[in-house]
Amino acid sequence: MAAPPLPLVLAAAAIASLVILVLVVFACRRWRRAVVAAAPQPPPRAAADVVAASPVRSQNEDLNKPLLEILDDHSSQSNTFPGNVVGESSKVQTSRSGTSPRSHGISDSGRTYPADSCTPQGETHVIDVTDDTSEEFHLGSTLKCTKQTSWSRPDKKHKRWGSGEDNKNGSISLKDNTYRSNLDVEVIAGPSHGISCSRQSTSPTIPITLGRVPPSDLVLKDSEVSGKHARINWNAKTLKWEIVDMGSLNGTFVNSRAVHHPNVGSRHWGEPAELADGDIITLGTSSKLSVQISLQNQRVPAGIGMASDPMVGRRSGKKLAMEDISFCQCPLQGVEQFGLFGIFDGHGGDGAARAVSKIFPENVATLLSHHETKEKVLSYSDASDVLRYAFTMTEAAIDHEYEGCTATVLLIWFDQKKDCFAQCANLGDSACVMSVNGKMIEMTEDHRVASVTERARIARAGQALKAGEVRINGLNLARMFGDKFLKEQDSRFSSEPYVSQAVHITKACTAFAVIASDGLWDVISTKRAVQLVVEGRERNSGDSASADKVANRILSEARNLRTKDNTSVIFVDFDILRTDHCIAK
Repeated sequence: MAAPPLPLVLAAAAIASLVILVLVVFACRRWRRAVVAAAPQPPPRAAADVVAASPVRSQNEDLNKPLLEILDDHSSQSNTFPGNVVGESSKVQTSRSGTSPRSHGISDSGRTYPADSCTPQGETHVIDVTDDTSEEFHLGSTLKCTKQTSWSRPDKKHKRWGSGEDNKNGSISLKDNTYRSNLDVEVIAGPSHGISCSRQSTSPTIPITLGRVPPSDLVLKDSEVSGKHARINWNAKTLKWEIVDMGSLNGTFVNSRAVHHPNVGSRHWGEPAELADGDIITLGTSSKLSVQISLQNQRVPAGIGMASDPMVGRRSGKKLAMEDISFCQCPLQGVEQFGLFGIFDGHGGDGAARAVSKIFPENVATLLSHHETKEKVLSYSDASDVLRYAFTMTEAAIDHEYEGCTATVLLIWFDQKKDCFAQCANLGDSACVMSVNGKMIEMTEDHRVASVTERARIARAGQALKAGEVRINGLNLARMFGDKFLKEQDSRFSSEPYVSQAVHITKACTAFAVIASDGLWDVISTKRAVQLVVEGRERNSGDSASADKVANRILSEARNLRTKDNTSVIFVDFDILRTDHCIAK
């Protein structure tokens, strides 16, 4: 028998060698697993040891660390959240973390800028939160950082969703929801220093959105502020103002305590945190906002309804900036027989309207606090002198050069017989209408340049308007508070108010009043407004919240008719108001 060819022998040997090699490797792997399983496990290394043992990883982590020195702004702030370390972040998720209201793409992710660099406009400076406890880090050059300390638990004042404690500092008693709270937010530090925004706890309350771009209500031109950074809203259940971080990249702080989601930059919303008067809100590191909360309206008696809506812009289709400020103080502070209601419609911003809403009531209260003045009003049933002088005092007290506002105020008072008197004064195009025993009474005068009465006033001053001229220096109003620069340039502008006659409302009368900004009157006539009130009162007869429902019914009509301006409504039901012993004594 002939021997097999040599190539076949070599091939068979090679195959046999490969099979043996595979069996040896397989056996060694099984032996290694058995040894590892039997060996004791070493203790886990600390995070710092892991970083030291891996230079590459350390450099990557350095890229995400903050390059800003936050020694002054947040001295009490730590980057370690409740739950101790970031390594346990899966245990520190809030109930909102898995179901964020909205998902955002993270722009400029991982990009950082040195503290002294010029951040490109519109970009966001990312401040990452880590658990590294080293005192310094390196990225080209070294910046000193404070040594991390454990995060202290929030105090009770900022306990989320309320703690059941007594409400103070402008918050409202849970036992009496007839109180109204006023919120003023002003930027006191940062690139947008000086801008402000206000809200009242009306129903429904329009939130304040803080962000870098429109349609935020408060637009902060700060590269560390996200497009939509945080939101402040009124919680009707706890009756407190709350702020919630909207998934910002650089975080939101209240009195140096973080209120954003533990995973900052994750775009997950934080939990709402309560605000109190005097709090300081910090967005990122440089923009600081002061919070002022007051019970400016005191107790709102039964029979008073208030509603407002910024409405949607004609061209943009987005919510307009709210420049209307509504005011109600009944009884008037220090003068219990009197009450005051007003709407101040700002233009060029809400600064003048906010200032007037505070100064004007104080001036009226000061004048009526004099015994002789008060007795004169009660005796003659006429407060026209008080109203005119209060307008003069207010105009002299404000210094707004390029902002202004309209003003429509209604002063009411009761005599010893519980008969009521109402007198109105106004500047601009907001208006007030009353109905007494079914008779409609116009309480204001239209001060738009196009109105007949205003053109006649200007003509009497020797500066008649041309035919078809409906604006003066770009404004369609000839009377307003503020706008000092325009008034210095053109004497046709005025702050002299129109004052109505006092309306006597006896106990046998059925009467009400509607005060509203021009957003309502642009789409609804005074006759239609009165008709809506009559229908609303019939529908909500006997309802303790009927006044609010009537005010919201009027506002809804303006919304349905697509008004394109801020709209605020105050409804005064004198029939119900007369039963309130706080004013009708």
